[in-house]
Amino acid sequence: MNINIQGINRSVFGSGMMYGNRGLKSTQEKMERQEERDSKVAFYEQQKENLKNIKCDTVEEIAKKLDMFRSYEDEIMAAKIAYNSEQMMHIMDESREMGEKIAEAAEKMEPKTPEERLEEMAEEAMGTDENDGVLEEVLDEVEKIQEELEETVEEELSEMAEELTEETDGLTEATLAQLTEAEDDIYKPIDIRI
Repeated sequence: MNINIQGINRSVFGSGMMYGNRGLKSTQEKMERQEERDSKVAFYEQQKENLKNIKCDTVEEIAKKLDMFRSYEDEIMAAKIAYNSEQMMHIMDESREMGEKIAEAAEKMEPKTPEERLEEMAEEAMGTDENDGVLEEVLDEVEKIQEELEETVEEELSEMAEELTEETDGLTEATLAQLTEAEDDIYKPIDIRI
């Protein structure tokens, strides 16, 4: 009984392109099984080709060569049957995996209860190890604003100190001049003669 499920599988599923891009574990296993089957078939096909080079002079040698040919044919058929039965298991595994992925996606799409929404909001606010939460972002922004404010205050204070120093220097010179005049007025010699 020669059933060629391999041809059916190839026409239905292509050469793994339909599921190959999804990276399913079962698809990777399928590719490994195909390679194993192909290498066995190639080996026994080569053995059959080698039989052509064997010369037979007697009926016994021809019978032996025919038996070897049949055993190689049987090995090729066994490799294909093994692959086909494994392929059926593969289809079931792949269906299970796809079902699990669909169930996960459906679970994510389910409406959330108020408690779950609150939990989710708290997690977003606190963040995870991979990314900062909203609270962390706000704190970072506040820290940046505080640093900018400190820099601005320092610059303003520095400018004010320079202006005061300039004004003080001007006042000091004027004050010294006034004090010198006042001192001169105070220490004017008074002529007191009696």
